[in-house]
Amino acid sequence: MEQIRTLVCKLQPTEEQELELHATLVRFAEACTYVHATLPPNMRNKDRMQALIYRDVRDRFQLSAHLAIQAIRRVAMHRKAAHETQSGVGTFAPTSIQYDARIFSFRERGHTVSLTLLHRRERLCLALGHYQRGKLKGATPTAAQLCRHGDGTYALHIQLHTPLTPPPMPDKAIGVDLGRRDIAHTSTGQSWSGDDMRRVRDHYARVRRGVQQHVSKGTRSTRRRGRQLLARLSGREKRFQRHTNHRISKTLVAEATAAQAMLVLEDLQGIRQRTNTQRRTKTERRRSNSWAFFQLRQFVAYKAAVASVLVVWHPPAYTSQMCHACLHLGHRQAKRFACTNAVCGWCGDADGHAAKNLAILGLNVAQARGPWVHSRWSGKSTGLLKAAGL
Repeated sequence: MEQIRTLVCKLQPTEEQELELHATLVRFAEACTYVHATLPPNMRNKDRMQALIYRDVRDRFQLSAHLAIQAIRRVAMHRKAAHETQSGVGTFAPTSIQYDARIFSFRERGHTVSLTLLHRRERLCLALGHYQRGKLKGATPTAAQLCRHGDGTYALHIQLHTPLTPPPMPDKAIGVDLGRRDIAHTSTGQSWSGDDMRRVRDHYARVRRGVQQHVSKGTRSTRRRGRQLLARLSGREKRFQRHTNHRISKTLVAEATAAQAMLVLEDLQGIRQRTNTQRRTKTERRRSNSWAFFQLRQFVAYKAAVASVLVVWHPPAYTSQMCHACLHLGHRQAKRFACTNAVCGWCGDADGHAAKNLAILGLNVAQARGPWVHSRWSGKSTGLLKAAGL
């Protein structure tokens, strides 16, 4: 098993090299457009497409052999994606080119890369930080993507293949309850409040609303500057969200590694489709649809794979309504949960007790010791046991 990680490295081209990079991207995009317009629209096999138009692309656009092949593969990939999503193939913008080992190489000494461009092969310098230098130390990457970012700078997205070891089967579990009020709450007591995220998102929503109202009544130049401002604001909000999820996922994986435990998280796929059918205010709908729980899930998954930590995804049904001490259904109101079982009577934080339920259920499912959940209470099946028909 291996994991493919993408390392974004900024290029430092000279003025002449920058012109060559731009010319290569433009010619590559023109070649993609020509391939898509020339070949039959229902043809999606890259080998058949290459056999029909490869020589014509090379002669017409003066691309190297592998750049011409990459242009044909780009069109085939876009056509396949459009066929799967039942949508049309968009335009090909001069923003990126995929490179393989034949037209790309990395030299650790001096931290430079060699790329085949339109007229010649160029060696370009990389502007690397300590993180990139550490990841590239001793590495021999064989694939990368040349990208032109929105601010006009050029970067190389280098793909690194990291071997993975299968995670062991631990005898402990850390449950993680996900939500908007608390972004994550663990069964060990750690929690990350979502108040800061809510304030940031509400702030940018107000700013966007004001800019859009101003732009709708302005001139053409005002509309252009408004679009540029909205793009910058969107980037700030995304970066703040991504930084928060990176910090949370790193802490979760580190805690699981130190405790030699597995992570059990709620499987929230499809939650937007379910919740959007309910009647809510416009503000509440916006907050729910901007909840980046899937990004946090992805960050936890790939960090746990590198650290050899087992991750289990469990359905969230009844986890916040069932008492973790006696498995009876209780009463939840906002952040408080109270068990209605007279023998138990446990009450406390609702998210914390949901995380403990996830830890119990995830450990039981992962270790496969039987279709039951251990409880010190005996008697009639209630809660999850009753829902599962046990």
